[in-house]
This record gives sequence, structure tokens and C-alpha cells, in this order.
Amino acid sequence: MDVDGKPSDMTVLVVEDPAAGRYALGRVLRRAGHRVVPATTAGEALDEVDVRLRKGILPDVALVDVGLPDMSGFELCRRLKARPRTAGLPVVHFSASALAPGDRHRVLDAGGEAYLTVPAEPEEIEAVVRSAVRAARLRADDRAVLRRLTLLSEAIVTVQTARSLPELADAAAEGTARLTGTPAAVFVLGTDDELYRGLSRDRTSLALPDEDAHRAVAAVLRRLTRGQAGVQLTTVPAPLWPAGFFRPGVQHDARLALVLTEEGRAPVCLAAPTRGMRRLGPEDEALVARLAQATALAAEPLLMYQAERHVALTLQHSFLPQPHRLPSLPGVDVAVRYVPASRQTEIGGDFYAVLRTGQGVLAVVGDVVGHSLEAATVMVEIRHALRAYCVEESDPAVLAGRLDRMLRHYHPEVTATVCLALIDPDTGRTRVANAGHIPPLVVRDAGSADYVEAAGPLLGLGVPHPPPTEVLLERTDRLLMVTDGLIETRGTDLSVSMEQLRAAAAGSLPGLDALCDTLLTCFGHDREDDIAMLALRLG
Repeated sequence: MDVDGKPSDMTVLVVEDPAAGRYALGRVLRRAGHRVVPATTAGEALDEVDVRLRKGILPDVALVDVGLPDMSGFELCRRLKARPRTAGLPVVHFSASALAPGDRHRVLDAGGEAYLTVPAEPEEIEAVVRSAVRAARLRADDRAVLRRLTLLSEAIVTVQTARSLPELADAAAEGTARLTGTPAAVFVLGTDDELYRGLSRDRTSLALPDEDAHRAVAAVLRRLTRGQAGVQLTTVPAPLWPAGFFRPGVQHDARLALVLTEEGRAPVCLAAPTRGMRRLGPEDEALVARLAQATALAAEPLLMYQAERHVALTLQHSFLPQPHRLPSLPGVDVAVRYVPASRQTEIGGDFYAVLRTGQGVLAVVGDVVGHSLEAATVMVEIRHALRAYCVEESDPAVLAGRLDRMLRHYHPEVTATVCLALIDPDTGRTRVANAGHIPPLVVRDAGSADYVEAAGPLLGLGVPHPPPTEVLLERTDRLLMVTDGLIETRGTDLSVSMEQLRAAAAGSLPGLDALCDTLLTCFGHDREDDIAMLALRLG
């Protein structure tokens, strides 16, 4: 552009058959300071454009005679506009004869920008060429802005739908790379100084080389975001930014977009190397800043969830006895397992308990409906209530009724499932009360397994519970009780999953630990719900 904002020093493709006309137009354009590329036919013009495409130097504008020997100038224009890589090339048609009023629409239909009747004054030719190029560049700028805004909106949508901090960081890194055209990394520093990092796909083999690099990045983020609000764009020189974060073994200055999630907590950092980065204008940096803000907003609930999940897991691990802390139960051997859901899933209210009572051993497995800190809290209350009730009462159906009343009194919006089995170690007599839960499975050493036919309403509904179901356990039998997190799968009927569980249990190796481990191996990978499992047999 010249000082007046007009296109200058342009390359003009002149397509005309008569040499005299090409010479006259070329002379006018050269006097105005432009470079001229002549072509005699439409085919020659297309070949010239292809050669320049491979070199990455398209003409700025094409002046095309309406009447060419091999095809009309309108057809040449249509062919150029139909190709994505040449669609933005502005075309000015010209002719020695005035265009009929009824044919003027053909200029626009073909995609041309303007029409000239030659001969024309040099000033008119120059003005029409400049106007066509200026309009084409404005359209190209508009398309570039639209493309960048589309990239930004796509990145924000992906970030906002992330289900975990690593997934969020990867999505933000990919969005940053697409906006800047360079490899990118994103870091989210949690309140516990755990550094979550994401990489742009197929652009970098980023890895934190060691703990020192981890601490260095965390320190940079803490220092740069201390006492600041909003988004901060800054460049960190290579000595302060550890080597190998964008390319292994190579040091780069890093251009950072930093933002705090809330009140100075948990900085979010979008990082890209300055080397190889195209020059970013104010609009580009504003888009990166917008992405940083969106990433911080999306990170906040995920960070809160991480804290809530930690509290819930602490509750569960505190109140669910581990195998080495199970109470001494004369006459009964017990094995238990508890597996939290995958990190992308909310915490649940699954639990187990093994308690001594006046009439034997009470084995319990249950699940508070829902996934939240509240579910884990209610689970703890149910376990405590059960421990208190069974001091004076052993009948599993009576205990289920008391738990139902407790839940309706203190948590009227909550329901839970529970299965209670009272085992007499001397005789093997077992009474089972089931409140909406998967029934226990009796696994026999002969290679068979059958569910106990025990059913009843969920806790929290106020519906009476039926009398217990009685079964007799042999010395070699194993009683298995699980929560539905072990087998429940979206799109699969629960009855099908229960049959798969029965078959897997029947084919397991002898022993309680072998039974539990076999089932976890078969069903326990990447589950969307917690898994509680209790297996026992007579001693």
C-alpha cells in the first residue's frame, strides 16, 4: 500500500491476443509502477497462474480481454473463480467495444470485479485496477478474520466440553496452535501445585524432563500472575523458560498468555515459541487472550471438582475399612475391593461393611444414588447408622426398614440401594434382604454360580420391605456381593451384564482373592461408576 492506502507496486496479468493492445496496456501499467505479466490466450494465462501458484506468487490482479481466441474472457474468469487457490484473484474485463446493457450481468455472473472499455485514459485504468485489488484485499482480510474467529469459536467449544483438566489443556493447546501457526503448550497450575499440561497435536513432543523443569514452570506462572487480574500477554526469554518444551533439547523464548481462574488461584498459561511464529497483530493476540480467558473459565469448575473429588475419596477411604483393617470375624473369611471411578467421572456413594452381631456376621454392600460429595457423605451416615442399629438388631429386613426411615427423615431427596446378608458361621444359614440392589451370587466350587432370589424396594421410598430370603452356604461356597459399577454399561441391559458376571464368577479360580481379582480383570477397566465388592465364605 502507498501512503494513501492505495495498492501499489502490483503484479498485473494482462490477457489479450492483439500484441498492440497488450503493449499499450502494459505501458500504462508500467508507468504507474506495476509489474506486467503478458499472456496471449486463456490457456497461456492458466499455465502462467499455475506456475506462479507453485512458487507462491500469484498476480495481484488480472486484466482479461472479453474476446480471446481459445475461450471467452468470461469463461476464463469462471475457471479462475472455481479453483479455491485462485478464487481470490480479482479480474477486470475489458473490450474495445462497449458492452451491451443486457450483457453487463455476465461480468458479475462470471465473478469479475469491473469492466473497462479501451482505449481509456491512464488514470481510469489505474483507478479501476486499484479499486479491484483494494476490494479483493478487503474481502481476503474479511475471510481471514472470519477464519480466525471460526477457529477461536471451535477451540472454545472444545475447551468448554472437556471433562478433565488434561483434556482441557490439550484442547486449548490445539486451539492456540491453530491461531498462532506454531507448536503450543497449555499449563494449568492447581492449588496443590500439580501442573496439568496439554500439547498441540502433531506439532511438538513436549515432555517435562524432570522435577526441576516442573518446578521452574510452576515458579514462572506463580511469579508472572502474582497480583494481576485479567489476561497478561508477555514473552519469557529462553533462560527462564526451560529447554525442550517445544522441541526436544532446544531453547526458545516463549510467548505466553496468562490468566488467573479466580482471585489469584490456579493460573492458566497458553504458551507458544517465538521462533517460527508468524507475526501476530493486535487482533491475533486479542483472539489468543480470549482463548486464555475461556480456558480459565472452563478450568475453574474442573479444579473445584478435583478438590471435591479429593474430599470425597478421603471420606470413603477413611470410613471403608481396608483389607488389613477388617474386624476379626471368627468362622468367616472375607475379601473386599474398592475401586474409584475413572478421573473423568464424579465420585459415587458405594460402600461395603462387615459387622459382628449377636446372631452372626452381617455383610453389607450398598450404593447411594447419585455422584457427588453429598452421595459420599450420605454413604458415611448410612454406614454409621447401620453399625448402631445392628448392636441390638440382626434381622436384615428390619435393618433395611430402619435405614429407609433414617434416610427419609434426614435426606428425603436421596435414595440408596443396599443388600444385607446375615450369616451364621456355625450352620451356614444365610438370610438376605435386598433393597433395589444386585442380589448376592453364591459361587460353588463345582463350577456353578447362582443369584440369591432376593428383591425389595430402594431405601428412601417408604415402601415396606419383604421378609429375608434364606439360603444355606456350604463350607466350600463363596458369597459374592457387588455394586452395579462393576458391570453396568451404557447401552447394555443390566440382565445381560449380570449373566456375564455369573459366568465369569463360575469360571474363576478357587479362593476369595482370586474371585475378586478375576472379576476386576474382566469388568473393572475405565468404569464410569465406583466399584465396591465383598466376597466371603465360611472359615
